[in-house]
Amino acid sequence: MKFATYSSGGETFFGAVVDGGIIALNDVFPQWPTLFDAVQADGLGALADAADGKAITHTDFTYEMVLPNARRILCVGVNFPDRNAEYKDGSEQPKYMSLFPRFATGFTGHDRPLIRPPESHQLDYEGEVAIVIGKAGRRIAQADAYDHIAAITICNEGTIRDWVRHAKFNVTQGKNWDRSASLGPWLVAFTDHALLDDAQIITRVNGEERQNDVLSRMMHPIRREIEYISTFMELQPGDIIVTGTPTGSGARLDPPQYLKPGDVVEVEVNTIGTLRNTIEDEGV
Repeated sequence: MKFATYSSGGETFFGAVVDGGIIALNDVFPQWPTLFDAVQADGLGALADAADGKAITHTDFTYEMVLPNARRILCVGVNFPDRNAEYKDGSEQPKYMSLFPRFATGFTGHDRPLIRPPESHQLDYEGEVAIVIGKAGRRIAQADAYDHIAAITICNEGTIRDWVRHAKFNVTQGKNWDRSASLGPWLVAFTDHALLDDAQIITRVNGEERQNDVLSRMMHPIRREIEYISTFMELQPGDIIVTGTPTGSGARLDPPQYLKPGDVVEVEVNTIGTLRNTIEDEGV
């Protein structure tokens, strides 16, 4: 089942996404003010049970970032072989994964505009799968890693390219512009390993395919990501791991093709759905 955070009539809700609309579930679970709280309480199963047979409550709504009050978002960089080959030292697979933090304010929801700031017009796309932790753990073994996933979603990990190169060793400032990225449209409860093992990412800009790869080709598979990250920090329910993007970003085209107002970016993952965003300049 799919679960979303959305707004309607000036209020914010969470609920189950079904054909024709959304079933609001806030009133059924007042102890969980947000979808994030439901994930923290291992409540996605209860949400699914409550939605069964319940009438649609909203057909006119706007998707929000799926977990707008997420506390910890970690992103894995350079995690596909072709992406690694883009770097001068990319002939060998790195022993350890690259990681950087993102904050919830940097994300918007499905069918909402990504915002291009006046300081730079090098806004780029990165289609990725994101996982949401549902069970806490430290030093999690790869064999047990999937047991700690509550749900999966899609990320367009929008990046301001020149700002990731402002410093020698970090990319944080280029990765955290307000509303430069998106997460959604919804969470898909992680009930089958095939949801990740058979997942394919396709990113299109104005209908043109730019990225296409499968998660099974990741240099650091998701099981390894969970094992590695949980070595240095206890993973907590509601933590998000953005797992890596394939080759094909706009910065790597010749000439580079950055996103501009009016563009439409779609990130399709066959086991989740499609995350769609337009582009707007800040202040428009």
